[in-house]
Amino acid sequence: MEPEVLKEKILKVLAFIKEQEGVNYADCRVNFIETENYATENMKVQSLSASKNLGYGIRVYVDGSLGFAGSQDFENMEATAQIALEIARATRLTQKNPVVLSVKPLVVDHYQTPVEIDPFAVSKEEKLAILFEAERLMREAAPELFRTHGNLSFRRERKTWADIEGSFITQDLYECGGGIDAVAVTRGEMQTRSYPNSSRGNFATAGFEFIREMDFPGNAPRVAREAMALLVAEECPSGIFDLVISPTQLTLQIHESVGHPVELDRVLGYEAGYAGTSFLDSVEAGKFRYGSEHVSIVADATAPRGLGTFGYDDDGIKAQRIEVITEGIFHNFISSRDTAGSAGLRSNGTARADGWGRIPIVRMTNINLLPGSFTFDELIEGVENGLYLDINRSWSIDDRRLNFQFATEIAYEIKNGKLTGKIYKNPIYTGITPVFWGSCDGVANAEYWRFFGTPNCGKGEPGQMAHCGHGSAPARFRKVKVGVADV
Repeated sequence: MEPEVLKEKILKVLAFIKEQEGVNYADCRVNFIETENYATENMKVQSLSASKNLGYGIRVYVDGSLGFAGSQDFENMEATAQIALEIARATRLTQKNPVVLSVKPLVVDHYQTPVEIDPFAVSKEEKLAILFEAERLMREAAPELFRTHGNLSFRRERKTWADIEGSFITQDLYECGGGIDAVAVTRGEMQTRSYPNSSRGNFATAGFEFIREMDFPGNAPRVAREAMALLVAEECPSGIFDLVISPTQLTLQIHESVGHPVELDRVLGYEAGYAGTSFLDSVEAGKFRYGSEHVSIVADATAPRGLGTFGYDDDGIKAQRIEVITEGIFHNFISSRDTAGSAGLRSNGTARADGWGRIPIVRMTNINLLPGSFTFDELIEGVENGLYLDINRSWSIDDRRLNFQFATEIAYEIKNGKLTGKIYKNPIYTGITPVFWGSCDGVANAEYWRFFGTPNCGKGEPGQMAHCGHGSAPARFRKVKVGVADV
């Protein structure tokens, strides 16, 4: 659909809604999403898919009660608006307190992801060739491997958003990502090594240049050799150890034990059925110690290439950088207009929906642990008897985001301030969120800082998948309980 025709249709339906009795607010969001996905396994194409999806969602507040309806029928948008209005009026009958939306400015703007190479202009042959070359090199380095695997994913979204207050925002958002892994098996045991991370690899708001930069073929031999080496490695010892944790594992640690607990809808009790609430429900900002003075974390929707980077959220709030934890002290939740309004705050722009048929809810952007002042060698030198942990294998955390357990693919032994070269398999560590972050006594500097994208963060009922990012450098933690994962 031509942009001018689409704009005319959106403005027309918003004008219709504005005339209806009791309407406090309304917006219309159009999503046109294109995707491509590639996967290879054992030197064969495992899957290849492409999709296009176009639709719109209309959100209405009548006397402080929400109604929402979505459709792909652009010829009958007023009928869809009527459904949203009817739902809002029905919701009003059981209303306890009217929803109060935090204030926002009127905005007319356009945003586009910086892209050097349009991933949709790159041939399927070139994309598959990257995966096959990585697989070939893995098998060349370790012919005994049980499985080699690679995947690539690409996403392009044209988002058009407008409200009855006069805002009109368009965004062109691009995402690219992928990864490789090698699986070794013997006597009923299986070990995996992944690159650049587990859970399908790494993802960014960027073009095809990001795929080339990750250099799957260049890292394939090491991945293969380490998978085989884990089969004969000793089990990770149990006990209390000092840990240095890589950015690959800290990605998930930050996500689960910081990102989710600071979502304001969890704190208010709006989100509970899917993955629980938050232990921060009675915490006063500026007074609660979340971690040590080495722990400073931001939610930054403006970070270049972050998978949670965009121009505006689905409330029409401009992307921003929020100080969540500063030198260990908790300061800010992440919020939407409705949650911020309920708490007497101003939205900091983290409301997003995963498509036209879903209501925007509070979602992580890029939740980043800021760099410290240490070199990686200095972190290691400060450990007499410990482990360096790399790449997540599995995880578990309770409904309030307090008690957790994480397993990683590999542990490297540290003795007397040096990596010995010895590896252990099946490492696992456990902790309590503020105690664990309180045990951090060093974060590596910006030279070692890395960004990782998570394209599959689940939340909400009906469920939605958010795309978010996490940046970190290696960090050191004292006296952490370590055990052996069940495999």
